[in-house]
Amino acid sequence: MEAWDEVRTAYHVARLGTVSGAADYLSVHHATVIRHIDALEGRLGVRLFHRHARGYTPTEAGKDLLATAAETEARFSQLASRISGRGDSLTGELVLTALGFITPLLMPALAELQGIHPDLRIRLVTDERVFRMEQGEAHIAIRAGTAPSEPDNVVQPFMTINSHLCASRAYLEKHGRFDVAQMQSHRFVGTTQTDPRAPFLRWMQDHVPQDQMVLRASDYATVIEAVRAGIGIGFVPEFIAMKDDNLIDVMPPLSDLAATIWLVTHVDLHRSPKVQRVLAHLKARVKGSAVPS
Repeated sequence: MEAWDEVRTAYHVARLGTVSGAADYLSVHHATVIRHIDALEGRLGVRLFHRHARGYTPTEAGKDLLATAAETEARFSQLASRISGRGDSLTGELVLTALGFITPLLMPALAELQGIHPDLRIRLVTDERVFRMEQGEAHIAIRAGTAPSEPDNVVQPFMTINSHLCASRAYLEKHGRFDVAQMQSHRFVGTTQTDPRAPFLRWMQDHVPQDQMVLRASDYATVIEAVRAGIGIGFVPEFIAMKDDNLIDVMPPLSDLAATIWLVTHVDLHRSPKVQRVLAHLKARVKGSAVPS
């Protein structure tokens, strides 16, 4: 383990550029950092860093070693995450990933969960990318669209979210009434996804000419804010549209555009008491068509 401590220290010096930065990150004295680097260079018989007034930069040999160190550090972190999910009690960290726009539905359930289990720390990562459950990047993932099909994942339906094609009152006052037959006279907002999983985003892709998409965002929560701001017409989840008097449906909701939301866990963690209890709590508190009372 001493050799790994030295490699890990060198990795953080390279990442942060200074001995003091690595010492602060690792919570050790700066002399310990220097001792680790000197010992590692002596052990390998090569110089790993160029020392200069501004800090440390890796040599070519250092870059080779530190690339492997970065990968090893990431794998240790993922392993720790997977092991922590096997605990029997609701303590420690649980990593949950979800699309940002559904967090209003999740927060009351998470608040209640932590009220019951105050030692549970939740790391909620709102990101559009698909997390690698098999590498321990998350304990539970909440995804939208078609059912995830990665091997070794357990997939359960969570809820259905209906979406409405909406415009703000200000937009309609400026651009006039919306008619599907005259879509060319209107402006739209959508996502940057080229192969969207959600059916309402595919409808937008199939029906709206590219030159009428005046704003694209990498996340759906930003699209919703663009509709609210009057930038253009776009799809808004029903649980948001029904509570915002500023948003007007511009066409009747289409049932075949509803998006299924899925709970995804890796088979290694799915049966652990910790993960099972969080899943049960979420399913009990977030129900139906995602229209909160």
